[in-house]
Amino acid sequence: MSVLSRDEILKSLASGEIKITPGYEEKSIGAASIDLTLSNEFRVFKKRDNNDTIIVSESINYQDFSELSILKEGERFILEPGHMCLGITEETIELSPKLCGLLEGRSRFARMGLFVHISAGFMNPGIKNRQVLEIFNASSNRLELVPGTKICQFVFMELKGTAVYHGRFENNKL
Repeated sequence: MSVLSRDEILKSLASGEIKITPGYEEKSIGAASIDLTLSNEFRVFKKRDNNDTIIVSESINYQDFSELSILKEGERFILEPGHMCLGITEETIELSPKLCGLLEGRSRFARMGLFVHISAGFMNPGIKNRQVLEIFNASSNRLELVPGTKICQFVFMELKGTAVYHGRFENNKL
């Protein structure tokens, strides 16, 4: 696998191998990635009784343990120290069967103690979805998340061969 450079990302966008809706600003494309935007949708995990244990198995569904929160225009989301929430990008990424990618945080936010994507950063070939963000505040301060912020970056990689993802999170939503 090889990582696509800025020029290769632009070529892939022009050819339709990569599609981004509702669109992108060219200034969001870096040397080897594109910055993606935090939407106004968040999923907050419900506080559970101290004796209540969540069983982690293949059948677990995060939606059973969280509540969807959609912010109004101008509202911001406060993430307390040591807490986690889910967010989602405004953009939908569509990849051809010969491309896959990695979703990564941005260093300016990591240096503030904000983990934008804790785990599961691999994005399968052939996806067509918005990217769910596993956001964690590792700092000792409250952090205010602002919808519309370029919060993460998507790194595109060329796959040897072709494949298309068909799985549980094929149509990502919060």
